[in-house]
Amino acid sequence: MQFKHLAVLTLASLVATQDSSNDTQSLNATLSSDDQLSNLTSFLSLNPAIVSVLSQASNITILAPSNNAFSEFANTDVGRDIASDPSLLAALLQYHVLNGTFQASQITNQSTFVSTYLNNETYANVTGGQVVEAVKVGNETVFYSGLLQNATVTTADRNFTGGTVHIIDRVLVFPLNVLDTANALNLTSLRGAINATDSIEAANARNITVFAPNNEAFNNIGSALANLSNDNLQNILEYHIVEDVYYSTSLENGTTLQSEDDDRELTITINENGTVFVNAAEVVVPNVLIANGVLHILDNVLNPNNTDGPFESATAGAPGFTGSAVSEQPFTSGQPTPTTQINPTSEGAGPAQSTAAGSGSETSGAATPLVTGGAQYVALFGAGAAAYLGF
Repeated sequence: MQFKHLAVLTLASLVATQDSSNDTQSLNATLSSDDQLSNLTSFLSLNPAIVSVLSQASNITILAPSNNAFSEFANTDVGRDIASDPSLLAALLQYHVLNGTFQASQITNQSTFVSTYLNNETYANVTGGQVVEAVKVGNETVFYSGLLQNATVTTADRNFTGGTVHIIDRVLVFPLNVLDTANALNLTSLRGAINATDSIEAANARNITVFAPNNEAFNNIGSALANLSNDNLQNILEYHIVEDVYYSTSLENGTTLQSEDDDRELTITINENGTVFVNAAEVVVPNVLIANGVLHILDNVLNPNNTDGPFESATAGAPGFTGSAVSEQPFTSGQPTPTTQINPTSEGAGPAQSTAAGSGSETSGAATPLVTGGAQYVALFGAGAAAYLGF
C-alpha cells in the first residue's frame, strides 16, 4: 500500500488549484464510480484535502493506470525503487498528467505530441515539459512514452470538473537520456561511437533531435569508419544532432534542418507514400522520446560531405559513405548488452510509424508495437536521477 499512498499524495501535490464552474461530477465521484480505480479511491476517501485539490484542477487529462497496471508495476524492482524515491515518483506521476483536456475522439491516426506536467529539468530537459505521443492504432487509443512503451486506453472519457480521465493498461515510463536509450534499443554502435569521442555534451544538450543510425548502418560501411580519427568521427556524429525538437509531424518535404554544432544542413525528403528521408538515409523508426528531445532511427550513417537526397523512386536509404561491411560490429567493444528488444510490425516496418506533416500518410494500424523486458529499467532508475538522465 505504500506505493499507492505515495502515488496519490504526489499526484495531488502537482495539480494547480483553480476554480471550476461546470456541472460535471467531481473527480472523487468519477474515480469512485469505477472499480478499476479502487486503489486510488480507497486512499482518497481517507484524505479529503487531496480530494479538494484534485477536484479544483482545471483543464487537465489524467492518464490513470488501472489497478492491475499499478499492481504489476508496484511488484517489480523498478516500481519498488520509484516508490522509495519521492523525486522519481513525483516525476513519474507528473508524466501522467497532460496539459489540456483531450477526449478520446480528439485523438486520431495522426500522431499528436502532448505536453505533460513533467517539466522538472532534472527529469525532462525540454522546453515546455516532456511529451507523450497520442495516436489511434486501429480502434484503440494508445499513448507512447519512453522507449516506445505503449499504454492503451481501456476506459475513456471519465469526465470530471477539471477535465477528463482515461484509464490505461500500463504505467508510462518517462524518457531516458541518449546513451541509455541507445543501449535499450540496441543502437550499440552509436552508443560506443559517442563514448569514444567528446560527443556526449552535444548528445545531452537541451532541446535536440537525434538522427540515430542503427547497427546495420554502421556495419555496412565499417571499412570506411575503421581509420577515422576521433575528431573526424565526432564531426560525423554531431552532424546527426539537430538543434530544436522535430517530431515526425513537424518534418516537411523539402525543409532543411541545422545541425547543432556548426549549422550544417540536413535536408528532409518525404516521398509519395510518406517515407521520410534525411539526406539519402531513411527514417525507419520515428519518434523515440528522449529526456532532452526526440530520436529517429536511420538505416544509414549520414555524411556531412555527401548531402545528396534519395533517388526519386527510392524505397530504402542509400549509404553516404563508400565502404564495405566488416566482421566485427564497429564501436561496440566494451558497451553493455542491450536491455530491451522492440518488436517490429508484421510488415517488417519499425514500430510507432507516425504521420509526417504534409505526407498524407497515416499511422500503420497493422500491429501495436510493444516494448518487451520491463525489468530492464531497474539499473537505470536505481542509479539515481542525475546518473539516470546523464546530467
